[in-house]
Amino acid sequence: MKAKIILLALSLALGGNIAAQDAKDSVSVSDTTVAKKRRGRLNRIDRQIQKTVFVPKGTIFGGFTISYVEQKYNNINMLLAKDIDGNGYTFGVSPFAGYFFRDNMAAGIRFAYNRTKVDLGNFDLNLGEDFKINLKDLYYLQHDYQISGFVRTYMALGKSKIFGFFNEMRLAYGHSVAKMSNGKVGDPNFEGTYSSSNYLHIGFAPGLTAFVQDWMAVEVQLGVLGFNFKWTDQTTNQVEKGSDASFSGKFNIDLFSINIGSTIYF
Repeated sequence: MKAKIILLALSLALGGNIAAQDAKDSVSVSDTTVAKKRRGRLNRIDRQIQKTVFVPKGTIFGGFTISYVEQKYNNINMLLAKDIDGNGYTFGVSPFAGYFFRDNMAAGIRFAYNRTKVDLGNFDLNLGEDFKINLKDLYYLQHDYQISGFVRTYMALGKSKIFGFFNEMRLAYGHSVAKMSNGKVGDPNFEGTYSSSNYLHIGFAPGLTAFVQDWMAVEVQLGVLGFNFKWTDQTTNQVEKGSDASFSGKFNIDLFSINIGSTIYF
């Protein structure tokens, strides 16, 4: 009888130890799995990006960008267009200001004005013997006004505190007015059109900045990606009326959208 009691006690003791060891192993494995998952979330890939404070939190900045494009044509012939004679330009200026609410991250507001003028003396388009277009004395003038809010993120070039990259995400509303005429004033075939447009723009614009002083930097910015929602009302010869609505997306690099400017940091 005593032998049976001793054997029973030994089995209970061994079973308890085995169960405790199993539970301990289970907890250990579970903790290890959770730790691995946590480490996986925190350290996915080490891209070795230098976490340099390029512009510290609390900095106020302001500046402007400017762009200018001019074209002149004197009896130019291209594939389908012949005898092109005219000139034109596009001028733009854009002041802005912002505040760094975190290191290397800022929010701000921007105003922009653009003026586009085209004065085309002659333009012949030949698409075949039965389809020819000739335009003379074509004049176009547009004024564009825009206000936008933006968020910028900066990244230093390596460990440099002079050269850095930035990317600007913006949401803008714009209004433009334009007039276009075909022919000379007084001619029986003279035609004039006045248009008024409103649009919304969502876009991204990366750039490069370089500090030339502790408080001043030069910027080069390039518009790359954007979406436009635009609606237009037109009046021709003060009689005919028309309207148009459009949506467009831009996914290419346009060299004519390069803006050069300066920024002051306080």
